[in-house]
Amino acid sequence: MKVLVVGGSGATGTHLVDRLLALGHQVRAVVRSKTALTATWQDHPQVELVEATLLDMSDPELQALTQDCGAIASCLGHRLSFKGMYGKPRRLVTDAVRRLCQAAMVHNPKNPIKFVLMNTLGNRNRDLAEKRTLGEHLVIGLLRLLLPPHVDNEQAADWLRTQIGQGHNQIQWVAVRPDNLINADTVSSYELFASPTRSPLFNAGQTSRINVGDCMARLIHEDVLWQQWQGQMPVVYNS
Repeated sequence: MKVLVVGGSGATGTHLVDRLLALGHQVRAVVRSKTALTATWQDHPQVELVEATLLDMSDPELQALTQDCGAIASCLGHRLSFKGMYGKPRRLVTDAVRRLCQAAMVHNPKNPIKFVLMNTLGNRNRDLAEKRTLGEHLVIGLLRLLLPPHVDNEQAADWLRTQIGQGHNQIQWVAVRPDNLINADTVSSYELFASPTRSPLFNAGQTSRINVGDCMARLIHEDVLWQQWQGQMPVVYNS
């Protein structure tokens, strides 16, 4: 399968691309600069690199980008700098999700395209009416006021929930919610849950970035796992 990966040169996206290649998939990766990537990717016969800023691409360019792709994976996120968090584009992730889905639907695919979004455990799955404590409500409310990227992540998942929803004949989706992200060199044991089993603010667990990449790749690769979680927002914890 050919998989389009956006945010592929980021800290988690690189792991996702590596895991997809290990599973035998072709990868079309959108990157800001090819020079920052390893020679392994640049010379890999299964990798097609597209040097571009995604939201600067026109609708016809995005339609060409999604051509022949059976899956799309987004690891996009705002840079951890003042400009990255408070500058434009404020709706980087949401606009990318919306425009990529709309571009993919133009092709009228015979089989639904899998869309995997890397999201955040700070975002609730409102389909399940997940509850928060008063303290969590207060902190999340402050995050919405002070950190535009948090609102962007919420709106991106909500767009999939409300605009694509369940049973769409062209797009199916999963929004993966890792807990506190850490670095690791190898894939380790991890678990998926429909909802948080601990407070993401006051009793956070850990999820390694390489495990998130592996989870997203497996969702695309394994049909049984996909059927288990499609249309949902699974939480990923290191075991």
